[in-house]
Amino acid sequence: MPPPHLMPERRDGVLAVLYLLFTEGYSATGGAVLIRVRLLREALRLTRLLVELMPDDDEVRALLALMLLHHARTAARTDAVGDIVTLEEQDRSLWDRDAITEALTILRSLVPRAGRYELQARIAACHLEAPEASSTNFARIAELYDALAVIDPSPVVELNRAVAVAMSQGLEVGLRLVDALVTSRGMDDYYLLPATRADLLRRMGRRTEAANEYENALQLAPSETEKRYLGRRLAETRR
Repeated sequence: MPPPHLMPERRDGVLAVLYLLFTEGYSATGGAVLIRVRLLREALRLTRLLVELMPDDDEVRALLALMLLHHARTAARTDAVGDIVTLEEQDRSLWDRDAITEALTILRSLVPRAGRYELQARIAACHLEAPEASSTNFARIAELYDALAVIDPSPVVELNRAVAVAMSQGLEVGLRLVDALVTSRGMDDYYLLPATRADLLRRMGRRTEAANEYENALQLAPSETEKRYLGRRLAETRR
């Protein structure tokens, strides 16, 4: 262990690596399987160890809460053959309520400081506290993304905010925000940009445009599981 006076400056790098490990387990960047459970569990184990080493660091504890909230949905994120089930369509009875309770307890104990992992955990909590998808507080989620964009600005954050705005203020409003990101640096190969645009267009009944965007997303998708999901959406839209 480094001496105590060096711990804070090294913390952010350690948290970033742990979250990268977790996200690779949560949504694999390649291969035939979406979720790599062993990576998820190892990321959680290491993060719990870090909480033991730095119990008074709220951002470390916030990262654990964020991981727990995402991991809680593992059993509902894919169907019997391993295909993606979207958050909106998931069977919420399959969610791990113990993990959710632990994460929410951590969040309630934090002093609000608008850290990046704290904000992301509070966004995830908004989704998991809703008894059904239609009751999700997307206005609150958009506000949290506003705060996240201040401390951790990126096109990906703006894309997620656009979805929350679309669901709270109207699809047209959200689509305009998504369209503004089309020329953003670093988004050329990001399959979720055309996939998000396709989903909004589908919901608006603009099926031909949606199909074109699903085709674009399909070409960029990193894993076979995501390609199958987008292929199904494309076929549904064409019908």
